[in-house]
Amino acid sequence: MLYILINALAVILGCAIGALARKGIREKYITVLNTAMGLAALVLGVNVAIANMQKSQFPVLFIFCLALGGLIGTVLRLDQRMDRATARVSGGSNLAEGITTSILLCCVGTLSMMGPVLCALKGDNTYLMTCATLNLVTMIVIASSYGFGTAVTGVVVFLWQSAFYGIAHMSESFISDELVAETSVVGGVLIAAAGLGVLNIKDCKTINLLPALVLPMLYFLIKDGLGL
Repeated sequence: MLYILINALAVILGCAIGALARKGIREKYITVLNTAMGLAALVLGVNVAIANMQKSQFPVLFIFCLALGGLIGTVLRLDQRMDRATARVSGGSNLAEGITTSILLCCVGTLSMMGPVLCALKGDNTYLMTCATLNLVTMIVIASSYGFGTAVTGVVVFLWQSAFYGIAHMSESFISDELVAETSVVGGVLIAAAGLGVLNIKDCKTINLLPALVLPMLYFLIKDGLGL
């Protein structure tokens, strides 16, 4: 659990460094950083989705997860709740976009999901330390565009990785390559959607789609429970 905490602290430290750098950056340069982050998120998301789709054993699962997750998020009005919460902090809703993008970039991928699993089962912290380094750099860039409010991502990273760590302790067989692949496909699509939003191409209301990220885990839990 120590290395999971280090991951969360790396996110917060990156936010602090980025927020300090933001004060000395002119608005036109912040716009350039936003564009660069949007392009990076779009390309990374497409790459993650395509790479893991080739490993998928359930090629239509991600469609159901996105559809159902989007419905759940819309019913819960996650976008409106996030906008109101961030507006009280920053005076605008732009922070919500930064938080969503940073959550996806820091939580989706083999390092963030398999890192806690390897730590729990084998005591191997290599993935987690690599993930912490990448999260630090990622959050410096994001916070330089959106401010220190994105530090809330550190809490989400801690809870996300702790969930995988705990599940691995309870059931070694549950965390499989198939689960990681299916979750990564969904996550890749969400990262690409976030990139489109940052670039002002299409507001996909990615916040409302976030519940889709946990649905593959729920699917495999039900599948294993029924012995299918």
